[in-house]
Amino acid sequence: MCGRYTLHCSAAAVANRFEVSPSSLLPQRYNIAPSQRVLAIRQRANGKRELVPLSWGLVPFWADDPAIGNKLINARAETAATKPAFRRAFSSQRCLIVADGFYEWQPDGRHKQPWYIQLASGQPFGFAGLWERWEKGDTPIQSCTVLTCPANSLMQPIHNRMPVMLPAEHETAWLDSNAHDAAELSQLLKPFPAAAMTAYRVGSLVNSPRLDSAACIQPLPESSGNTAVQRSLW
Repeated sequence: MCGRYTLHCSAAAVANRFEVSPSSLLPQRYNIAPSQRVLAIRQRANGKRELVPLSWGLVPFWADDPAIGNKLINARAETAATKPAFRRAFSSQRCLIVADGFYEWQPDGRHKQPWYIQLASGQPFGFAGLWERWEKGDTPIQSCTVLTCPANSLMQPIHNRMPVMLPAEHETAWLDSNAHDAAELSQLLKPFPAAAMTAYRVGSLVNSPRLDSAACIQPLPESSGNTAVQRSLW
């Protein structure tokens, strides 16, 4: 699953990476949590990309209570095309949720050890996401969910699933609202290559969504060093 992530790079870095106009919609974040506002990329009708704020936790258009979004922060890539909560969005309301790292918790006896995972390059990337617009209340809600897939070899010792991190060459196909073939779209939702990623242990500060600072991504002493050293721990 994916329940916490970061976006602390500059607006210019996001703009350059995703070919969108610079935005200051969100400040630097080191501990983004469900129900909070997140930065996403959608494709407009004219084919151009736009950066928009969405609420993390998808509220289906048919829901009576928007609180259902608290349970729909993730969607399994294998079944999202057919699940009632996600199938409309999968068909035509796909997005990229902008991040530059994410956290996962590894069971460690009675405790869970948080890890921070990112691209080895340190560059921002996009989670494959779905978005919806809910209009049954006084105020419309635009919300999203992060798709997940089986873990790659880097993630397997930490957790059996991981968020779908789309390679740049697949982003245009994913965002194309005119693409409706579920089988073809599902082929894009694969584990990201482990060789292009790195992971290290971090402290317990990230356990509280109220704490949001650079201290959340500081490696524990035994995890410091280069990527090869970090992987040798497994």
